Amino acid sequence: MTARPTRHLLVIGAQRCGSTWVHDLLAAHPDIVMARPARPEPKVFLSAEDSARGRDWYVGTYFAHARGEHVLGEKSTSYLEYAEAADRAAAMLGDPLVLAVLRDPVRRARSHWAFSTDNGYEDRPLDEVLEQNLEGPLPWSPGRTSVSPYAYLERGRYTDYLGPWLERFGDDVTIAFLEELTTEESARARLMERLGVDPAHAVPPEGAVNTSTHPAPEIDEALVARLRGYFRDSDTALRELVGRPLPWPTAE
Repeated sequence: MTARPTRHLLVIGAQRCGSTWVHDLLAAHPDIVMARPARPEPKVFLSAEDSARGRDWYVGTYFAHARGEHVLGEKSTSYLEYAEAADRAAAMLGDPLVLAVLRDPVRRARSHWAFSTDNGYEDRPLDEVLEQNLEGPLPWSPGRTSVSPYAYLERGRYTDYLGPWLERFGDDVTIAFLEELTTEESARARLMERLGVDPAHAVPPEGAVNTSTHPAPEIDEALVARLRGYFRDSDTALRELVGRPLPWPTAE
C-alpha cells in the first residue's frame, strides 16, 4: 500500500478561542503530530529569517519526534494577524491545511482580559477597559509581545484578519467554532475528516485547558449590548462566509 503524503497543518488562531484545547485534541490523534515545543509557540512564519531556512530545517527542528504521521501540525495563534505569515508559509510548505478556531467574541474578550491580567499586562477593571477599547485601539509596546495584549475587541473581528489566508489557501482553510468542538462529537468528526484522518480517534481533552487563574467577571448587560453592536458587521460577514448561523448571540 502506498503511504499517504504528509500534509502540514497551521492552527493560526484566534487567540483565547480555545486553540490550546484544539491543539490537545489534535495531538491525541494517532495520525497527527504537533510541533514541539508547543510553548513558546513556534511562530516560525512571523520571522523572515526563520521562514527562509527551508522545510527540512522546519521539520527537523519542530517534528523530530514524528513517526510517519499523516499530519504535521503547528499552533501559533499570532499568525492570524499577519498577512505576511500566509505568504511565508506558502513559500515554505506549499499548500498546508489551515485551521482558524473562533469563539463568541464577547466571551473571547473576557478570556483575553483574564489572560493579560494573569501575565502582568493588565491591572484595569474589565468593564472599564472594554469601555475604553470601544473608543479605539489601546496603546501597547510592540517590543514586549508579538501582538497587542490589549486588542480585546479588535481581535474578535475575525473577518478583518481571515482575508489573506483565504486568498492564499482557499478551500484548504477550515473555520471551526469552539462552542461546537467542545460540545458536539459531530463537529469534531467533521474537523478530522477535513484533515484527512480517522474521526474515530477524535478524543477531546479532559477538563479545562489553559485557563486563567484570575477568572473574568461577567460583563454588565448594557455593555454587552454595545459590544454586540460593535461586532455586528464582522459577525454578519462571518455568518455569510461560513453559510450558516453563528453559535453565539449576534446583534440584529
